[in-house]
Amino acid sequence: MRRSLRSLLLPLALRQRRRLRESEAAFILLATIVGLAAGLLTNVQQALAHGLQQLFYGVTINRLSALGSIHHPWKLLALPIGGLLLILLSRLVRRRSRPLVDVVEANALHGGRIPPADNLVIAAQTIISNGAGASVGLEAAYAQVGGGVASMLGQWLKLRRGDLRTLVGAGAGAAVGAAFGAPLTGAFYAFEIVIGNYTPAAIAPVMGAALAAAFVTRALGVEPYLLVSSAERTVTSVDYLLFALLGLLCAGLGILVMRLVTSTERRVQGWKILDGWRPLVGGLILMPIALMSPQSLSAGHGALHLNLLLHPATTFLVVVLVLKIAASVISLSFGFRGGLFFASLFLGSLVGQIYAQLLALGPLGPMVDVTDAALVGMAALSVAIVGGPMTLSILVLETTRDFGLMGVVLTASLVSSAFTREMFGYSFSTWRLHLRGAGVRGPRDVGWALDLNAGRLMRRDWVPVQADMTIAEFRMRIPLGSTSRAVMVDADGHYGGIVPTAAAYRSDLDQATRIDALATLGDATLQPTSGIEAILDRFDAAGADELAVVDPEGRVVGVVTERYARRRYLEEAETVRREAFRED
Repeated sequence: MRRSLRSLLLPLALRQRRRLRESEAAFILLATIVGLAAGLLTNVQQALAHGLQQLFYGVTINRLSALGSIHHPWKLLALPIGGLLLILLSRLVRRRSRPLVDVVEANALHGGRIPPADNLVIAAQTIISNGAGASVGLEAAYAQVGGGVASMLGQWLKLRRGDLRTLVGAGAGAAVGAAFGAPLTGAFYAFEIVIGNYTPAAIAPVMGAALAAAFVTRALGVEPYLLVSSAERTVTSVDYLLFALLGLLCAGLGILVMRLVTSTERRVQGWKILDGWRPLVGGLILMPIALMSPQSLSAGHGALHLNLLLHPATTFLVVVLVLKIAASVISLSFGFRGGLFFASLFLGSLVGQIYAQLLALGPLGPMVDVTDAALVGMAALSVAIVGGPMTLSILVLETTRDFGLMGVVLTASLVSSAFTREMFGYSFSTWRLHLRGAGVRGPRDVGWALDLNAGRLMRRDWVPVQADMTIAEFRMRIPLGSTSRAVMVDADGHYGGIVPTAAAYRSDLDQATRIDALATLGDATLQPTSGIEAILDRFDAAGADELAVVDPEGRVVGVVTERYARRRYLEEAETVRREAFRED
């Protein structure tokens, strides 16, 4: 029975694979199906996390951070309990020999391939962390699961690398769009944060997925995430300058937060006494912070709404800002899982309100509207941490439905983005990948360049010569015209340099001279794992036509020529470009 079923399904799958490669309409339909799945799974994750918050704290949806105070402090034991659950989960998967692959890393380095188990682990860790009240958001889990479903389906259908990356971006963006009921935000999230570029071939499938996910959210009766902005305003040139300055301030704070997370995480990981127990300790440390201000709990949805309505005093906002940063840094450094997407929105709203209130203390009185400043700060700080200036600008537009604010929001976002790139160069996700040695600065596809390494490019038919060989022996061993160069090695095969054949046939040479006097490029070598960009940089630095590839012990395993390396690089780059534009 199983064999007959397989014989029926296999031809069908093969036909669909061919159709997806040939038909843009079929690929759009596939992306729409992924969007439907991503929207449903996003709402399931929301329900699970909010269910945990209701179980632990007895609050309704999105109201944990809006609590005025913790009337029953013992409920904050949910934080260390959540840490214990994370410890148990980590011990269940502790046999893993590699880090979990998130959706940004998958698209940047692995051509969109995500192991299915990684999606489940990341989602479970994030839901537990957020449900227990740790200061992390769920958006990372939404994007992970949405992109993970797309990756599983795309791998099963054996999509081309470019199509798989587009589908993964569409799934991740659709999930984020479903969370806010904002399909345009989801589409720009896919382009800017997961795929890394815009192509005409990707627009329709990404938008199809985002619209489908938003449809699922509305069909389930979940209202879009909406914020109230100022009813009327007149935006002047001075406003643009003031909000551009706010963008600079938010960028600086965003860089500070990212560096704080990194430095604290490294310090905590150095405390060997805490090995395996960091989430529990982190939960205990978070308890007094949450007791001082419940607004430091969870991502901050309820607190953001509350502060926009009440416009608290500057002192209160500064205290909440400091405590929220501390809670976010502690949560991530001590092993709670999640992202800073919504936390950065909340922090940005605090910065914006503080900025507007401080300006009002000057001799000219109120210069910008407090609510407008909060919304602009939301976008500007999130751009610094998350990346994607259009994503966050569109998010403010879709959540406020206020086109009059779009100009200053986009201005502050672009200023924040430019300053962060110039002074730091990373978003939070790519910064963490960089610290792991991935060398990734954005989501654009660089994995193909890493796969095209010296081990794949090298020739194995190289000609060896011994270092103690004389010129006469060299001429007998290698006739003129048989090869352009020989690789000099010692008795154990260790690399010593490259000897040009023509140089050994100069008439002015004493034939008793050893050939090691003619060897060049003794310090210029490649490793088998050297990527194509590192190879080309090495050729440029050495001014060489050929370079030896050596193993970790220094033994020669092959030779790479510059001409072949550059030709293969151009061929692979053209293949990636054609796939991105779906050109056959």
